[in-house]
Amino acid sequence: MTATATVALLLPLVSAAPAATAGPPRPGSLQDAFADAAREYQVPQSVLLGVSYLQSRWDGHSGAPSVAGGYGPMHLTDVRTAIASAPHHSEGAEDARGDDSRPRRTAGERHGTAAAPDKVPASRRTLEKAADLTGIEAGELRGDDVANIRGGAALLAASQRELGLPLSSDPADWYGAVAGYAGADDSATATAFADDVYSVIREGERRTTGSGQVVSLPASPGVTPRAAQVKKLGLRTADAGASECPRSVPCEWIPAPYQELPGDDYGNHDKGDRPRSQKIEYIVVHDTEATWDTTLKLVQDPTYVSWQYSLRSSDGHVAQHVPLKDVAWHAGNWYVNAKSIGLEHEGFLVAPDAWYTEAMYRASSRLVRYLAAKYDIPLDRQHILGHDNVPGPTAVNIPAMHTDPGPYWDWDHYFRLLGAPLHANAGRTGGLVTIRPEYAEHQPAYRDCEKYGDPCAPHGSGAVRLHTEPSGDSPLVTDIGLRPDGSPATTGVNDVGARASTGQQFAVAERKGDWTAIWYLGQKAWFHNPAAKPTALNNKGLVITPRSGAESVPVYGRAYPEKSAYPEGVRVQSVTPLPYRLEAGQKYVLGGATRGEYYWAVTYDSTNHRVVRGKDVYYEIQFGHRVAYVKADDVKVRSSRG
Repeated sequence: MTATATVALLLPLVSAAPAATAGPPRPGSLQDAFADAAREYQVPQSVLLGVSYLQSRWDGHSGAPSVAGGYGPMHLTDVRTAIASAPHHSEGAEDARGDDSRPRRTAGERHGTAAAPDKVPASRRTLEKAADLTGIEAGELRGDDVANIRGGAALLAASQRELGLPLSSDPADWYGAVAGYAGADDSATATAFADDVYSVIREGERRTTGSGQVVSLPASPGVTPRAAQVKKLGLRTADAGASECPRSVPCEWIPAPYQELPGDDYGNHDKGDRPRSQKIEYIVVHDTEATWDTTLKLVQDPTYVSWQYSLRSSDGHVAQHVPLKDVAWHAGNWYVNAKSIGLEHEGFLVAPDAWYTEAMYRASSRLVRYLAAKYDIPLDRQHILGHDNVPGPTAVNIPAMHTDPGPYWDWDHYFRLLGAPLHANAGRTGGLVTIRPEYAEHQPAYRDCEKYGDPCAPHGSGAVRLHTEPSGDSPLVTDIGLRPDGSPATTGVNDVGARASTGQQFAVAERKGDWTAIWYLGQKAWFHNPAAKPTALNNKGLVITPRSGAESVPVYGRAYPEKSAYPEGVRVQSVTPLPYRLEAGQKYVLGGATRGEYYWAVTYDSTNHRVVRGKDVYYEIQFGHRVAYVKADDVKVRSSRG
């Protein structure tokens, strides 16, 4: 990637205050705004709607900037105005490697902020150009959705003219202008962006935005774009190198260093031989809490940590850093690291309007579909994990575990893109529920986004709150791993102690009116689930419960082998229970079975690495917001209907 194309992305951005002119559009005005702007600048309306959908899903985000400094439904970029600072992962100071056999390697350190660059590339100053083209002041383009849409239409028309192409009424004639809109500096990413836009045009879309506006794009299945126009953009060819991506995902190889360091240390990942040596069972979704260029600098630092892939917000561009056969240090739990692939998405958990773009969601879903098929990973929420679903390996680690991508990641939309939409398979007697509130309409109150103690701006969320009683006035449940004193969880955006997220499945403990209780961290936890507007789907499946005669059984954060399995020269890893109990009569959804396993990798010389396998069998369960493990000998498997 060229320096000029990425210099502006050094800048950590957070959700800035909306412009003075910002406000929700009048009923019906957003659809009209697209029609009016398309007519004024002679851009096919389907092209304008398609580009906007890929950039923002037609949301204006109340005038707040994205991580790339983009504003409004058309994502007009104005990096200088959007500059602010943000910490790397605002909560959590976990050891990202997650193995107590090695010195800590923390991913939660602050790595500073960058000053405004002297030269910002044109691709990050599109709002300035839109102002020149339309005569609309910059503040209005940032904060008024109607003006912003006019600015985007003007940019598309200008690009079409610059490419020497006519202002045609045929959407097929606009491929080059569409490919250049997101500002990608390589032809593969620009092509992927344009292909996604034209996929939306062909298939059509309809959505209610966060401001309550209904916008629709009728399907045009016969549109066949002039894809050769992308050559007119003169973009570079990214070095795919050793990257492992499907053809549908533009990938660049930017390797993380495997390097020996002073003091018998090394970084920033481990050599492996997966899947021959160990099965890859998980894909972990992170957000970067840093911008693109900062992210790339961190993963190339041998004294830092690593992950397999980074995904850019503005256009869905992907960089791979660690071969899939090797083990990256990203999840904070060595057992999960050894059996997972980590994806870092450019974004900020505590700044929901520094949004995850449709382009990034689509690139991520294509990559995950490919990885899941390659390694036979189930497309469910016990194998496609958020970083916030990874368990602390031991009790002492629980408070330091990270909480990204957080309650604003749209899991329902993501699973639709994965081709595995969430659905009911039973009635109310099925025994299970799958959490799935309507994302845009479901806006639980959070705090601590901008400033500790202050309320977050209202925003769609895929998470429900869990109470001790069937009442919104009752206390939230307690996570004793986070709060050994027994105090209840809070509404903090980083507090996962009383939270169930879209796609997660739980056993039903009780129902009362509009409220449903689930078994959660060893207790009954109630969430609002009215029949008229349900926040969960009814399902059936397999659950585990303590074996006959057992009052309770221990719960673990990693599935390590028994002591007798370790050969001479390999330090025995303790099998230490977490501070929770699974009580008799309780049920938890079964995610899979595995034999105890530990990857011994504590030296730079990988010839000394080995996989230790035991005889003990563990079951993975959805125990709270995070997954957990129980020993198969301690429980029995049964139908959720029983």
